[in-house]
Amino acid sequence: MTELVVRTLPSPSGVQGPGPDTYKGWLFKWTNYLKGYQRRWFVLSNGLLSYYRTQAEMAHTCRGTITLATVHIEVGDTCHFVLTSGGRSYHLKAYSEGECQRWVSALQQAKANATHMMPHSDDSGDEGPLAQPDRALIQGALKTLVSKLEDLSTCNELIGKHGAALQRSLSELEDLRAPTDGTDKLKTVNERATLFRITSNAMINACQDFVDLAEGHSRRWQRALQYEREQRHHLEETIEQLAKQHNSLERAWRESPSTLNQAAEGTLEGESSEENEDIEFFDAMEDSPAFITVPADNHSQHRLLSSNQSVTSGSLSSNWSQDDNDGSGSYLRRGRRRRIPDKPNYSLNLWSIMKNCIGKELSKIPMPVNFNEPLSMLQRLTEDLEYSELLDRAARCDSSLEQMCLVAAFSVSSYSTTVHRIGKPFNPLLGETYELDRLEEYGYRSICEQISHHPPAAAHHVISQRGWTLWQEITIDSKFRGKYISIMPLGNIHLKFHTSGNHYVWSKVTSTVHNIIVGKLWIDQSGDIIIVNHRSKDTCHLKFSPYSYFSRDVPRKVTGVVTDGEGSAHYILSGTWDEKMESAKIIESSHACGGSEGKQKTVYQTLPPKLLWKKYPLPENAENMYYFSSLALTLNELEDGIAPTDSRLRPDQRLMEAGLWDEANTEKQRLEERQRLERRKRDAQANLALEEGKEVETYQPIWFMKRTDLETGESSFMYKGGYWEAKDRQDWSQCPAIF
Repeated sequence: MTELVVRTLPSPSGVQGPGPDTYKGWLFKWTNYLKGYQRRWFVLSNGLLSYYRTQAEMAHTCRGTITLATVHIEVGDTCHFVLTSGGRSYHLKAYSEGECQRWVSALQQAKANATHMMPHSDDSGDEGPLAQPDRALIQGALKTLVSKLEDLSTCNELIGKHGAALQRSLSELEDLRAPTDGTDKLKTVNERATLFRITSNAMINACQDFVDLAEGHSRRWQRALQYEREQRHHLEETIEQLAKQHNSLERAWRESPSTLNQAAEGTLEGESSEENEDIEFFDAMEDSPAFITVPADNHSQHRLLSSNQSVTSGSLSSNWSQDDNDGSGSYLRRGRRRRIPDKPNYSLNLWSIMKNCIGKELSKIPMPVNFNEPLSMLQRLTEDLEYSELLDRAARCDSSLEQMCLVAAFSVSSYSTTVHRIGKPFNPLLGETYELDRLEEYGYRSICEQISHHPPAAAHHVISQRGWTLWQEITIDSKFRGKYISIMPLGNIHLKFHTSGNHYVWSKVTSTVHNIIVGKLWIDQSGDIIIVNHRSKDTCHLKFSPYSYFSRDVPRKVTGVVTDGEGSAHYILSGTWDEKMESAKIIESSHACGGSEGKQKTVYQTLPPKLLWKKYPLPENAENMYYFSSLALTLNELEDGIAPTDSRLRPDQRLMEAGLWDEANTEKQRLEERQRLERRKRDAQANLALEEGKEVETYQPIWFMKRTDLETGESSFMYKGGYWEAKDRQDWSQCPAIF
C-alpha cells in the first residue's frame, strides 16, 4: 500500500495521524438550516472518512462514515469543499485556506489509494477488516463470476460434444471386421481423444479459475459481513449505553432537580449566551391567559394569616393535609398475593405478524399475547381505584374547592400505573365482567361489564361506604399513525359525594404509544382534563403537556387551575402524572405583559405548595412482572364465589400469567373465533327480524342499563343493581357461557 504522508504545521484543526493514509482534525460540517455548521472531529484512515462530535467519541460512537473509493471531491469557496457519495453530499469547512488545502490533498490521495487497492487487494485475509463494499465493486465482481460461468458452460458443451464423438469412434472400432480399416479408425480415435483431453484440460482450468475467483470474493465478502456484524454490535452497545445514561440522568433529575437545573442552565449559558428566556412555571391554558406563580414572602404570609383566620395550615384543612398521605405507604393488602410468575423472555418477529395482515380485515387477525399483559381492559379500568384514599379524604372536606383539588389529584393518579406499562390489556369478550370487592380493607365495591364489542365499550360502577360513588362508561378508540398508536378513551367519569351532593364530571386524556415499529416502546399522556362540579359550578382545568425532546420542562408535566363558579382562581396545581401532584393556595393575582407576542400573563402569588398525592413505589422485581403495582398484582388472583363471566376465569389470560404463551395464543384464537360466531348469529337473527317486519332485539347488558342523568342530562349505561345480591345467593343463571 502506498503511504500517504501529510506534513502540516500546528493548527487548531488539523492533527497529523501516526500511520499511513491517516489524517485527523476539526472541521465544520453542515447539519441543517436550524443549526447551520457544527464542529466535528474527522478521522481519515484506510480509505474511510469518519466523523464524531468529540474526540472522546472515537472510543464508542461514530456519527457517520464516507467511503472514499467512489467519492467525488469538489472544492468550493474559501475554506469550503463538498464530498458527494451515493447521492448524498457532505458540505465541510476548514479553519483556514491552508488547512482546507491540506484536507483536500489528503482526501484526494486517500481516494486514489482506495481506488487503486480495492480491485487488486490481497485476498489472503491478513490485512484486517475490510471496509464496506461499494455497490459498483460488487456488481463488477458478479459480472466477472458470470463470465467465468459462461466459460464453464461453453467447456461443458464441448466436452459433451467431443465425448459423444469419441464414444462413437470406440464403438466403431469394436465393430471393425476388416484389418485394413483399423489404421484409419485408430487415427480418428486418437484425434478425438486428443480433442477430448484438450477440452477437459480447458474445463479443469476454467473450474480452477472460477473456484479461485469465488474463494477470493467469498473471503472479501465474509470480511465485509464480519465488519457489518461488528458495526451492528457496536451500534447496539452504543444504544444500550445511551439508554442507561438517559435513565441515570432521569433518575438524578428526580432526586435532585434543583442541582441539575442549575448545572443545565450553566451549560446552556456557556453554549449560547443568547438563550436568556424567562423560566415559566406553568404552560398557558388554551382558553385563559398564561400565568406564572410567585411564592409569597414571609411578611405577606404573616399579613394574610393574621387578617384571615379562616386560612389555616397553609390553606389546607386538617381533613386533607399532606399528613394524611406522606407518600410512604406501601398500600399493602391483607392476605393478598404480592407476586406473579415472571414474564417469559419470548422473542417476537413483528414482520411475521404484519405480513399476515396484508389484504385482511384487522378484526379477523388474532394478535398474539406477546403484545399483551395478563390483565383485561376491565381490570385496567378498575386500576383507577389505586389511590381511592384520595376520594376518602375528599369526602371529609368541608370546602368544595379543597375537594376539587383532591378530585383532580385522583384523576391524575390513575395514569401513574401506565408509565412502564406498554403491554396491551386483553380485549374483554361481550358480557365479560370483573368485580373488585375491597369492602373490608378500603370500604368500596367495584363492578365492570363489557357492554359492547364493536366499538369496545365498558361500564363501571363503584360504591364506597366512606361517602362517595363513582361510575363511568368508556369507549376505546385507537388510531395507528405509523410510528405510534393514539388511544382515545371516549366517555365521562362521574363522581358524587353522599354528604355534600357535589357531582364531579370529567373525561380522560389521550394515551400515545411511541416507537411501534422501531425502537423501545414508551408511553405518553397528553391533552386537557376539565373537571366540573355541577352543583357549585367549580371547575378545574388540567393540562397534560406532551413530551418534547427540545423542551426544558420536566417530562410528564401536569399543571392546572381551580376556579370557583364566578371564574376566580383559588388554587394552582402542579406536578407530574407519574410521580406526584401539589396544590398552592392563591393569595394574590396581577396581570403582566406577555413579552414578544404581546399576550397578557396572569401572575399568581401563592403560599408554599402542599402535597396532595405521591405515587407508591413499585413492588420488588416489578420489571419482571410487567411493572405491575401492588394493586395490579392482586387483580387476577382467583377468588371464590365470583361470576362465571369474571375476567379471572378467562383461560387465555390465566395461561399467559402462568407463562404458557403458546397455549394462551391457541386459547385466545378459540375464544375470539367463538365470539365472531356468536356475533354472526345475532346479525342473522336481526336480519331475519327485519325481513319479517319484527322489532330487532339489540344486545342488552346483564348488570347495566341506559339511563339519563338528571343533573348533567347525559345518557349512559349505569348500574341497575342485582350483582352483589346474586353473588350472595350464588345465583348466576343470568350469566352467559362466554369462556
